Parts: sequence; C-alpha cells; structure tokens
Amino acid sequence: MSAAQLSDTQNLPDDRQIPIDRVGVKDLRYPIRVRDKNHSEQATIATVQLTVDLPHHFKGTHMSRFVEALNSHGPVLHVRNIRDILVQLSERLESDQAHVDFEFPYFIEKPAPVTGAVGLLDYTVRFSATLAGGPKGKADFVVTVVVPVTTLCPCSKAISESGAHNQRGHVTYSVRCAKPMWIEEMIRLVEDSASSELYSLLKRPDEKFVTERAYANPVFVEDLVRNVAALSEKDPNILWYRVEAENFESIHNHNAYALVERKGARDLDPS
Repeated sequence: MSAAQLSDTQNLPDDRQIPIDRVGVKDLRYPIRVRDKNHSEQATIATVQLTVDLPHHFKGTHMSRFVEALNSHGPVLHVRNIRDILVQLSERLESDQAHVDFEFPYFIEKPAPVTGAVGLLDYTVRFSATLAGGPKGKADFVVTVVVPVTTLCPCSKAISESGAHNQRGHVTYSVRCAKPMWIEEMIRLVEDSASSELYSLLKRPDEKFVTERAYANPVFVEDLVRNVAALSEKDPNILWYRVEAENFESIHNHNAYALVERKGARDLDPS
C-alpha cells in the first residue's frame, strides 16, 4: 500500500461535540541552550511538553507534527526559538492555541561564604509559553525557578533557651516580565528572602557562618512568600508573579506551605 493510500484516521470526524483544551506530547527530552549571566550561554537538557487545542469535529491530532516542529530547529534549541515553535505548531496543526513547556536543570557556580570554595548548585527552571489567536496571535511567556533554601522557625527560636529547629524548603517562583529577566536575578531574589541560601560545598568556617546567619534571620513560610512578593512589587519590570513556599519540616510529619499570587497582565509578547 502506498503512502497516499494510508488512512488518515486523525482527520476523521467526531460527533461527540467536545473540543479538547490541550493535546500533544510530553516527557520528551531535548538539548537546549539558555542565557547564562556569567558565561553567556549554558547547555542543558529539557523535558518538553508541546500541546495545542483540538476542535470538536476532529477525532485526533497528528503527534508527529509536534516533534517535527521541535526538530526543525536543529539538534540544540535556543530559548529565542520558542515563539517560532509556537507559530509552527499553530500552523501545522491548524490550531487557535499552542503551548510549550521546557523544564530543565540550571547550574550556578557558588563560592562558599567564608572560604570561597566553589561548588555547583542546581536549580529547576521552567519556560512556559502560549500562543493564542493563531500564528499571528499574542504570546504569553512565564519563567519559573524552583529554589532550595534554608528556613529557621521564629517560634522555635522565641520559645527555646538554646537553638531552634530549621529545615530545607523549596520556593517556586514564577514571573511575567516586560523585558527578559536573568534566571540568576530571580534566584537571588528568592535566596535573599530566606533565612539562608544553600551551597553545595561548605568547609567548617562556612558551616558556622551559614548556621549563625540562619539563626539571626528566622522566617516562617508566610514570611518567606511575603518577602519574595515585597521584592517583586518593587521591580517595575515584573508585571505578574506567583510564589509558593514549601518547608520540609524537621520536627513535624507534615510540610508547611504558603502561596502569594499577584493578579496582573497576560498580554505579553516575548519576541
């Protein structure tokens, strides 16, 4: 049977009258390059999700076209190509909305606070973009960083004659900006809001410094999200933000959690 004779089942009609909000591929790994404030560019591996909306009259979508759109940019993708991918998805799949998500590890060299010993610390970063209104529509772009931090409990410090319980936590911080914001700047904003930042390499003088810094700067999970929100409000480049904090409690069998979201503009075009 020739290719021309093969049945195109996806294009068959569907009579259930139910459109699908998002359909496509996920958990696809792909090499990408992202801007690095200190080294111009950083190569990493992203886990990718590509989706479009599907009108109610189509039975299915063409999965191969998602991968074709991604592969058309070569073996290494640059973040500036994200809008092109959205446009291609919208055109190839005749969709009104197209979505892409790239999640990847991002590494920063961090010197220890006293000895200066350098180690690499990894953060999770996510680029999420949506094109609405077809190939010539508006694009929305959100950057998210997941930042590990240390928090020390103010209540524990206040009621204890010596010491206080502390724990690691994760802050998930998402922004929409008028112009691109460095990943490093987002991470620094979060780390400045915690009791202490984390390091991958600490000598004894560094450990003493970090322990005492956290003790001098206790924060509840509520303080943490409020600190990030307050710094975000001061930056006119940040049009919208969402900050979540989760503490992996050291003396409880539950985690502490808080969230602050600023309602803001979505009409952004990263191009």
